Amino acid sequence: MPFFDPGPAPRSVPTGGLHAAATDRNRDPILEVLRRVLPPTGLVLEIASGTGEHVAYFARALPGLRWQPSDASPRHLESIRAWSDGSGADNLAPALLLDVERRPWPVLSADAILNINMIHIAPWSAAEALFHEAARVLDPSGLLYLYGPFQRDGRHTAESNQRFDERLRVEDPRWGVRDLARVEELALSVGFGGPEIVSMPANNLSLVFRLT
Repeated sequence: MPFFDPGPAPRSVPTGGLHAAATDRNRDPILEVLRRVLPPTGLVLEIASGTGEHVAYFARALPGLRWQPSDASPRHLESIRAWSDGSGADNLAPALLLDVERRPWPVLSADAILNINMIHIAPWSAAEALFHEAARVLDPSGLLYLYGPFQRDGRHTAESNQRFDERLRVEDPRWGVRDLARVEELALSVGFGGPEIVSMPANNLSLVFRLT
């Protein structure tokens, strides 16, 4: 995964697991939002689970839900397995090999879908696939949760986000910090309402989309 930041290793990384330093900083703020917006029971599908640290942490914190991690990278699938096994959570399903752009996804239905820090390190077609498939897979009362940096009204919300965007576009011109208005337009086009927007630390946003 591009821009993987190993950072200082935590006290215990399971054998075969990868560690992303940002997870230690953002998992609790994200969890605070999830506690409020997720249903008490049901299936939560995470798209692009990456290292697997988030889903293992959330599964332990929210045991009433069933969690389905997924990723397109075999190395990430290995890391997800390692963190899942080490979590001790019994509500975590084995990770699925799932490429967001390969449609239809190998999932029949879900009560919620999580996607953390993906659409800015993928081509816009990945965001389009995410919303189209989420609208197909989610139950009528389901929600799609996104987390990451976003532009607002065509402008970056912080200088650090602008520098990050520039780095992304050098790595791949198809990548970049997305404008919130464009994401909203995409969501509306496939049947979601406008998002609930929650400001997060480090100039990130949580976006909660619900089907209309």
